[in-house]
Amino acid sequence: MPTRNTSDVIVVGAGVVGAACAYYAARAGLSVTVVDRGSVAGGTTGAGEGNLLVSDKEPGPELALALLSTELWRDLAELLPPQIEYEPKGGLVVASGEAGMRALRDFAAGQEEAGVRAEEIPGDRLQDLEPHLAPGLAGGFHYRQDAQVMPALAAAHLLRAGGDQVRLRLGEEVTGLLITADGSVRGVRTVAGEVHASYVVNAAGTWGGEVARLAGVGLPVLPRRGFVLVTEPLPRVVRRKVYAADYVADVASGSAALQTSAVVEGTAAGPVLIGASRERVGFDRTPSTEVLRRLAAQATALFPFLAGVRAIRTYAGFRPYLPDHLPAIGPDPRVPGLLHACGHEGAGVGLAPATGLLIARALSEGEPPLDMSPFSPARFEAAI
Repeated sequence: MPTRNTSDVIVVGAGVVGAACAYYAARAGLSVTVVDRGSVAGGTTGAGEGNLLVSDKEPGPELALALLSTELWRDLAELLPPQIEYEPKGGLVVASGEAGMRALRDFAAGQEEAGVRAEEIPGDRLQDLEPHLAPGLAGGFHYRQDAQVMPALAAAHLLRAGGDQVRLRLGEEVTGLLITADGSVRGVRTVAGEVHASYVVNAAGTWGGEVARLAGVGLPVLPRRGFVLVTEPLPRVVRRKVYAADYVADVASGSAALQTSAVVEGTAAGPVLIGASRERVGFDRTPSTEVLRRLAAQATALFPFLAGVRAIRTYAGFRPYLPDHLPAIGPDPRVPGLLHACGHEGAGVGLAPATGLLIARALSEGEPPLDMSPFSPARFEAAI
């Protein structure tokens, strides 16, 4: 059990990724202190929709990470209470024309070789899955492995599941890292004093680059803003996560300019969540009427009934973006004792369990369940 000022591992960040790192480290027998300048899920996690997706990922390292996380989320759903709202509801990607369908077929064919199950749905059968979809769409693909959780509750219950091995220090900003004479990390300095540990895990999300700089290394994490519209509570009229084909291209894009693509999903609590937008504008939270107008128009084009539904609020969040669209996961060879678990962009909730497991294996010198080299923080050695 960690003491107030000493543990085996310090995790900086109490979002869902940090919570998963703490949970799996605790399961490996390590004592963990989680430090956050705010509250549990007070950053990107609390502004997320809770998507657990394979449907938007092309074959490669991120998809492998997502498939592993899909299995782990199923296991966690058995362990954690029903309040996390885990729903293996599947996803539906739709195309308005034949060109879009051809692109979806090519994309799904590559994914299937990597272990994704995708079923082509012709246009005249889309209403069997989603009765309120607009007529006239060319078709789509149904991804049964997509799921959803309530992200803030998932983070809180992961931390609780760590038991006495996990201690929280909330409302304590990390102002420095404790570095020994040989250059190794041995803890953190917070506004409330020093906390000591053999390892520090940087799970600070959008602020992961700032934590890395405290250790004198570069990690080019940038905020990528997104808005979500929330409707009044409704009966379950949208059964799955439904999005237009161009959402996949937006996820993979590195453009700083505004991009919007229709993403619509119902929730267990009743409201429909409408996204998604992406733009790099620093940490500016100013509401954008242009973004909200686009989201509303694109959502009603997919589901015409939404034109008569009230949007009761909107919120913004910042995805932790890295230039090659892969998170940084694992030990930093530049600073012994420092590990990173950040830069997941909009996929942090979905990828959290696999990230936590990889970090725990690295901490305990266990065999990782997949190749960690594509996520190595060393790939950004030149960044500072």
